[in-house]
Amino acid sequence: MMQNGQKTDIRNNWSLEEIKAIYYRPVLELIVEAATVHKQYQATGEVQVCTLLSVKTGGCPEDCSYCPQAARYHTDVEVHKLLSKEQVLTSAQRAKEGGSTRFCMGAAWREVRDNRDFDNVLEMVKGVNELGLEVCCTLGMLTEYQAQRLKEAGLYAYNHNLDTSEEHYDKIITTRTYNDRLDTLEHVREAGISVCSGGIIGLGETDEDRIGMLHTLATLPQHPESVPVNALVPVKGTPLAEQPRVSVWEMVRMIATARILMPQAMVRLSAGREQMSVTEQALCFLAGANSIFSGEKLLTTPNPDFDTDKAMFELLGLQPRQSFKEEAVAKC
Repeated sequence: MMQNGQKTDIRNNWSLEEIKAIYYRPVLELIVEAATVHKQYQATGEVQVCTLLSVKTGGCPEDCSYCPQAARYHTDVEVHKLLSKEQVLTSAQRAKEGGSTRFCMGAAWREVRDNRDFDNVLEMVKGVNELGLEVCCTLGMLTEYQAQRLKEAGLYAYNHNLDTSEEHYDKIITTRTYNDRLDTLEHVREAGISVCSGGIIGLGETDEDRIGMLHTLATLPQHPESVPVNALVPVKGTPLAEQPRVSVWEMVRMIATARILMPQAMVRLSAGREQMSVTEQALCFLAGANSIFSGEKLLTTPNPDFDTDKAMFELLGLQPRQSFKEEAVAKC
């Protein structure tokens, strides 16, 4: 990636063999290279703090094997209808006071429908945007028209994860296709919304599947601005409830490889952080992670709270990233 200490061009033509060569490097060498790339392209020691709120929980018709919100699985998730705008803005204000600069709203929908609920989400987007937070949504599949409406409401980013490789996908989800996900990413990009897309490890996939997912993301016409790396949080009642915990070294490999392939992206240390020690999280930051979700829940699964993360930031000497930093830099 580096040539005589100078940054090389951002690439979208990575081959699978090149990515394999990076991914399979000795882990300490991989961390060093990722840290070097990170320092060249990003402000090290700076981490964006985000908060994710489930604005409509449970009852989803999808069959995602990892998800406790699927209606067909018997889990302890309590189904609730769409929250009110007032409830969402109260949560957003609390997140801002806790140090978050991005607020993401998730709804357990297969796809967005042009109805009153979507109109209410658009009002939520407008309200959160007025608080000075970057607004993100994850609502399922979108049409071009719906993506444009979200953009007009002030949406900053849209999350739509690939989850895994195309080859492993139908073993995890059968109620939509891999191309459905790619189509939504294209609609988001065309609307001028920041793209947030990554995946989950620990779904029973192979290393080749992990490499394949990274290859898909790194060879998009434009890299996602955000790449979440999630470790599966097994939930009782789902088909993947008995999957073993992902090790920190697996997370480090994914984060470091993503950082090298997509150096300008925010690489997000996402689900699974609740089970990680501060030392393990520090390794992930060293490997190039520069964003976390903070708050007691990540949709429906446990997550470190704001006070815990503040203590970690102080110990590691990390600084929170400001809202809309990319726009501020561009104006300068």
